[in-house]
Amino acid sequence: AWTFISKTTASSDSTISFTSGIDSTYKEYLFTFKNIHPSAASNHFSFQGNGSGESGYNETINSVDWYAYHSEGGTSALSEYASGDQANGTGFQRIVTDTSADADSSFSGFMRLYAPSSTTFVTLFSTRVAYMHEGVATRDERVSGYFNTTAAITDIQFKMSSGNIDSGDICLYGLTT
Repeated sequence: AWTFISKTTASSDSTISFTSGIDSTYKEYLFTFKNIHPSAASNHFSFQGNGSGESGYNETINSVDWYAYHSEGGTSALSEYASGDQANGTGFQRIVTDTSADADSSFSGFMRLYAPSSTTFVTLFSTRVAYMHEGVATRDERVSGYFNTTAAITDIQFKMSSGNIDSGDICLYGLTT
């Protein structure tokens, strides 16, 4: 069962940080994104972690990013590798690419964080987000990867590549086994 830990409701925030609640209590954590609306179009939604005792949200990440796409008018559809992956990069990991900022658009999805308190193994993550792409299309984007460190990951921060997170909820849950 998933145990609710915390919820943050965005209100024109530049970043949303979870600096407590990620510890050895659970072996798996789930972040849910509900109706997140950015302040500007052509934006990427991303995250980065922080190891225990570290600062700066700059952990090394290895990842892969891909999506399925279908235009609103039905004129094009595809599934392909996206260029938002990292190979031992320390930047924020993109999980939504070029989102629309139209009044009726938002994105929703989730991110799983596996055994973040381990100091023996790297911390794995996976995401899946559905959204309205700026090109008036639907996208289903998925990212998988790991923080390439054996430091416990204790903090996660989310942000847009530019502008703010105007509205929406991000919730954190722990998996009880």
